[in-house]
Amino acid sequence: MRMEGSRRVVAMALLALAAAGAAQAQGKGWSSFGSVTPVYLGQGDLDGGGHYSAWSTVLRAGLLGDLGGGRRAGVVFNYDYTDYSFADPAAFGAVAPWGSVKRYGLAAPLSYTRSDGWSFGLTPSADWIHENGADTGESLTWGAIATATRYFADGNQLGIGLAAFSRLEETSVFPLLVVDWKLSERWRLVNPLPAGPTGPAGLELDYRVGDGWNVGVGAAWRTTRFRLSQTGPVANGVGEERGVPVFLRSTHSFGPSLRLLLYAGMVTAGELRVEDASGQLLRKVGVEPAPLLGATVSARF
Repeated sequence: MRMEGSRRVVAMALLALAAAGAAQAQGKGWSSFGSVTPVYLGQGDLDGGGHYSAWSTVLRAGLLGDLGGGRRAGVVFNYDYTDYSFADPAAFGAVAPWGSVKRYGLAAPLSYTRSDGWSFGLTPSADWIHENGADTGESLTWGAIATATRYFADGNQLGIGLAAFSRLEETSVFPLLVVDWKLSERWRLVNPLPAGPTGPAGLELDYRVGDGWNVGVGAAWRTTRFRLSQTGPVANGVGEERGVPVFLRSTHSFGPSLRLLLYAGMVTAGELRVEDASGQLLRKVGVEPAPLLGATVSARF
């Protein structure tokens, strides 16, 4: 079992866990939510020559409900589209390794909360992640996450879990941690927003300014792994983008149901990888730090 690419699965896992937590916060009944996030990754110079950049749109929507007796269920739909642009990529033999990539799928968070504050969850999910022109049937990522989370009376929460996924010529099994902890009246230590441009697989220090404003600083780890086109330079292979976004965030809440988040930062420790159709590494190229800008509009109904 390989751990490569597991950070993308962490993001999927924490998205589902955040959805389950939102259902708990809503109490009885059903609620829906959605978000849209445009993201710009600026020019990143490639080791060996050339550079690349990318524009992305990240969409999330879901329905969450209380089934009674401490049981909750929901469904979370996701769609991502990223348009990559390569210029003079000598590091890849002067040929762009891939073009536009899309991801779509769903997760189904299920949870049971006891009166002592413990909540146990199971979240199966399935996603298709591939470059345009790839074989959709060969781009499936699927698996599940089992979790145990402790909710405290002061609003703090800590959770642990185990995730297992089959994803594009590799199997990943690993633990995960969820944290939302109040350090003082204004400071909290949290995972980043799941729908944001950095993804939730990291830590963020959040400060409540007041009048609906919060600011934060943090870092995350992010990996996107996808099936390559059948007609590209590595037919039916696997592409992967890695990096560690370090970011500043500003959030304004327009009442309890609508928020605007703005992000600015840098993606560090970047790396692009190309594997053949069986998952054997063909080439990996380091990327110099690149600027990252993004915004998220999220709403609950």
